[in-house]
Amino acid sequence: MAMRLARPRQQHATIGGVADPGARNGYTRLEVCRLLGIAESVIEDWERHGFLPRRTHYGFREMVALKTLRELRRNRYRPERIRLIIESLREKLQHIQNPLTELKIFTDGRRLAVQVDGGRMEALTGQLLLNFDREELKQLLQFPGRRAEDELAKAMAAKRFEADRWFEKGVEVEQTGGPIERAISAYEKSIEADPEHAASLVNLGTIHFHLEDWPRAQACYERAIQASPNYALAHFNLGNLRDEVGDRAGALECYLATLRLDAGYADAHYNAALLYQSLGEPLKALKHWRTYLKLDPQGYWAAIARRELARTRAEAVVPGRSAHHA
Repeated sequence: MAMRLARPRQQHATIGGVADPGARNGYTRLEVCRLLGIAESVIEDWERHGFLPRRTHYGFREMVALKTLRELRRNRYRPERIRLIIESLREKLQHIQNPLTELKIFTDGRRLAVQVDGGRMEALTGQLLLNFDREELKQLLQFPGRRAEDELAKAMAAKRFEADRWFEKGVEVEQTGGPIERAISAYEKSIEADPEHAASLVNLGTIHFHLEDWPRAQACYERAIQASPNYALAHFNLGNLRDEVGDRAGALECYLATLRLDAGYADAHYNAALLYQSLGEPLKALKHWRTYLKLDPQGYWAAIARRELARTRAEAVVPGRSAHHA
């Protein structure tokens, strides 16, 4: 049997919602555009308005600001209103220098809210808003009519925000090389706030994977898939785990599921090609090697893929030669 090659491994969910192996060294402008789904001209417009300095690379804090600006733009907040919000927050919270990087600003129904010392307030008026625990949610369900629906929606938004906040904390700890226990604690708190927070489940699973705690890692990935069946990253990481424990058929099933959800997922093509080679199916491996190289034609992994593509092509055309005897 051909010796198994190194392959792309577990990947993390990031604050932009997409795994990116270069996150530890910062994000380039093009990576920011890809992760957040915006054009570079949008970033340039924010820079012209002074919302953030011009950079070639962005760290965690800058990504928080960019994500906030993206959400404000999606909710049709014009630059003039954003500037007013920033000035209002600086006036009300004088210990805050840059609200976009130091505060969590989010839309809560029709209002713009900000997280402050464990509570929430309206960004412009400074009016405090309430969070709700589980018992209060049960009481809200007893209220008749639209009021109950509105209050429940606000409460659920607050819980989602709390989950996002702890998720971003976990990402920050990992990206800055902090103690792994702190990252685990942050992701667990995120999941406690929202048991279906798929990104936190994936990242917690990946930590357990690297600790070689296969059962916990698998449980996290399967919960993430159950919570978000179309989450390609969760399927991909589960595939890596299954391959790691020797379940090649299960791993291949996960990689193919990943590609059904995202045909451009380069690393899933790479790993599927390796598995097809090991299973003695060079023609199927060829298909995935070619696709991988179209998606990722440069770098370390591409060099390996080209070598394997040539070897697999030779195995597929030489009579009597099997991939098992390469």
